[in-house]
Amino acid sequence: MSTPAPGPSRAAGPATADGPATADGPATADRPTTAPGPAPATPARPATPEQASFLAELIGDGLLLETGVQGVYGHGEAFEDVREHLENLICATAAAHGARRLRFPPVLPRRQLEDSGYLTSFPHLTGSVCAFHGSEADAQLQDQVASRHEDWSEFQRLTDLALMPAACYPVYPAIAARGRLALGGVCVDTGGAWVFRREPSEDPARRQIFHMHELVRIGEPEVVLAWRDEWAQRGLALLIGLGLEVELDTANDPFFGRRGRMLAANQREQALKLELLVTIAGPAPTAVASFNHHQDHFGKAYGLELAQGGVAHTSCLGFGHERIVLALLRAHGLDPTGWPSAVRDRLWPS
Repeated sequence: MSTPAPGPSRAAGPATADGPATADGPATADRPTTAPGPAPATPARPATPEQASFLAELIGDGLLLETGVQGVYGHGEAFEDVREHLENLICATAAAHGARRLRFPPVLPRRQLEDSGYLTSFPHLTGSVCAFHGSEADAQLQDQVASRHEDWSEFQRLTDLALMPAACYPVYPAIAARGRLALGGVCVDTGGAWVFRREPSEDPARRQIFHMHELVRIGEPEVVLAWRDEWAQRGLALLIGLGLEVELDTANDPFFGRRGRMLAANQREQALKLELLVTIAGPAPTAVASFNHHQDHFGKAYGLELAQGGVAHTSCLGFGHERIVLALLRAHGLDPTGWPSAVRDRLWPS
């Protein structure tokens, strides 16, 4: 997951559907029926020739399904079968090491996002949920504008929901609501949850919406950091066991702006983020899993308290399902029935 910068601002009150509008206000019947042109779209990251060729193969074989939006794909039956069995493997490994399952929807209460610090660190990746706000006349105007594929955002307002940016985000307030942690803390498996990052790209390994399988550890500082490091090695072994060539390296999150460059440097210097890298469709390797130490950031933000008092520390790790499946397809071929028996036995145990 992406780790916000320290010191998030806390919201003064609960966010509601009556919160601030995204435009000057709803349209009225006496406004002109023509709306200004759409706001400039976030430019898509271009694909390399190798990435474009791989994407064409994936679509041609029915593994990925085009939607018309860059970085948003449907999955064919063979792709989804591999992804589901990968999820089963990760869940089984997590359960064997004490993780408890919690599942959340792909939306997050807006207040939780505001409290987390995500908007400070990653405003460029954030997705909000908006909904219609206006009269019957406004609804007719919205339909007219939308039918011409023009910008109809003036008829929309923020709701009390945001798109899930990382699967671990709802875990912290949920655990905090239980009160003081039990001795030894807690480990949570969120499963392969849908998450959203506003990163349009022509690279098939860079999605706007994808499955991130996160595990979260909350507890004493030394316990949490040791857990992160153990899982970095466990994750490395898991992917090597699937026949992938993997490298473990120090990394940083894509923090926003000038201040973000300083935060990224500090994150690398303290080795707060580790990544597993695999070459999918060159030239540079792609991160398929990350292992993150947040120190007391979320403990302070959500009031996570240790059994014997004091602020809990947290770590999380995330396996990117789609990227791992793409790496497997690239390494072993586009037909999973022909993959090496050692790999198939791991994913489809008898």
